[in-house]
Amino acid sequence: MSLTVDQIVEEAQLWPDDVVAELVDRLMLAKHGGLDPKVEEAWRPVISRRVEEIRSGKVKGIPGEVVSARVRKIVGR
Repeated sequence: MSLTVDQIVEEAQLWPDDVVAELVDRLMLAKHGGLDPKVEEAWRPVISRRVEEIRSGKVKGIPGEVVSARVRKIVGR
């Protein structure tokens, strides 16, 4: 029996954030394919630097719900 999109979303809301992130990544890769290897390689040092800035406390992340609320306000939703 197939699950509806609503059932999938309801179930996924019970999962840890890292598992949901992996699901989203895997769906995007399955649907759209991976990045061009040259583009991926060019981004690698930027990603490493930014992760280290967050881990060291030099930069503080903004929670996703805060970002989403800001975007909704900007677009009027």
